[in-house]
Amino acid sequence: MIVKIPATSANLGPGFDCLGLALQLYNSIKVEVGQPFQISLTGTYSEGISTDESNLVWRTMCHLWASIDYPTPSVALTLENHIPPARGLGSSSAAIVGGLVAANALAGSPLTKLELLQIANTLEGHPDNVTPALYGGITLSIPTEEGILPRVLGQARSLKAVVLIPDLRLKTEKARGILPPQVSRQEAVFNISHVGLLIDAFIREEYSLLKEGMRDMLHQNQRAVLIPGLLATLEAALNAGAYGAALSGSGPTLIALIPETLKISVGHAMLNIMEQHGTKAQTIVLDIDTCGAEYSISQ
Repeated sequence: MIVKIPATSANLGPGFDCLGLALQLYNSIKVEVGQPFQISLTGTYSEGISTDESNLVWRTMCHLWASIDYPTPSVALTLENHIPPARGLGSSSAAIVGGLVAANALAGSPLTKLELLQIANTLEGHPDNVTPALYGGITLSIPTEEGILPRVLGQARSLKAVVLIPDLRLKTEKARGILPPQVSRQEAVFNISHVGLLIDAFIREEYSLLKEGMRDMLHQNQRAVLIPGLLATLEAALNAGAYGAALSGSGPTLIALIPETLKISVGHAMLNIMEQHGTKAQTIVLDIDTCGAEYSISQ
């Protein structure tokens, strides 16, 4: 069995811990049943990933099997990683979602996608990355008394995403730790109204509204001290014609949503400004993933 899981970008500006989208950049998990336990690593990013029972994919699989009283099978895993870790593109969410999808499939799929989301949210701690990783598209995650209520706002097939990945790592814990414990009423109202505008823009596909809709007061300015050139690079993307631009998750990656015709100019503009601030980076242009995590079985 092979499970394919997309990268994700969370927040999209004002949608802190609730908005996200899936991107056509993938990690995959190959599962070989009946083999001695072993974890092999391939792909662009393997450094620092454990190959023993502490591996996040394996721990997630075992968590699901234990929760449904399913005996742990003997399997070998091959993890092919193309989502950069600690960059704000949902690498940990991809590991959790991939592990859950794989373990559920091996157990005969007793859990629904919605049930898998609740487990993923518990393991990850917030749903903004795990929801698009599971469902694809642009998603809104609503916390309720019964758990997370996921909504897919659109698939945005005409949008491209310019993703600028700085050559530095930023742990989510550090990026969260810098945020103040309280926000003002003005900041709360600003972000509530802009999330509403952003949702309207995606549903109606009125992407000219993204420039205003993706503005934020809760976390981007505060995290700018951790990412040299953050605000200037976002501004450069908008000046080059991007519909909207934001910090991807907790960073340090930045994302700009664009029409296809601007994929070269926006990327160059962002890269130039970031490097002027002393940080090397790379840019890639990605489509929006519309399917979320999927698995296939070969006989």
